[in-house]
Amino acid sequence: MGSGKSTVGPILANTIGYKFVDLDVLIEQKEKKKIGEIFASEGEKKFRASERDMLRQILHQTTTVISLGGGTVTNDETLELIKKSGIMIYLKSDADHIFQRLRTKSDRPMLRDDQGNLLDGDDLMKKIETLLHTRTPYYEQADIVINTDEKKIGYTIDELAKKLSIYID
Repeated sequence: MGSGKSTVGPILANTIGYKFVDLDVLIEQKEKKKIGEIFASEGEKKFRASERDMLRQILHQTTTVISLGGGTVTNDETLELIKKSGIMIYLKSDADHIFQRLRTKSDRPMLRDDQGNLLDGDDLMKKIETLLHTRTPYYEQADIVINTDEKKIGYTIDELAKKLSIYID
């Protein structure tokens, strides 16, 4: 979350001649609800199950860059599906940079408290740090890790395309 997946993904796909799919967008289209509404009405567990089901439906697609949600890989079954089916990329960013990117966002369900109120300031930073602490062991299982802090998108794309070339050429 906040690492640049939605920005980098389509550009990377275009650069390497692949299609681009955003898993969250597919889920929203299928459910006819925003991700935040799904979280609020059905909970994270139900959302993660829907996410895994949708992923199973699209993993067979070749030459496709799939943007996953920040928590997608935190389920062992889902992580295994991803690792068996493609090349996993981790767009790595530290808590400070993620905070700067997300502090004005209101559409992320993980940035809300238990009552649904938007987090800000220290509470937002604590949430980001907690999520990173929990998710990083999963993220670090990626085939390719690219740090996106203090880097222009073009440099990130170039670095990714170069690292991907050993897998796709």
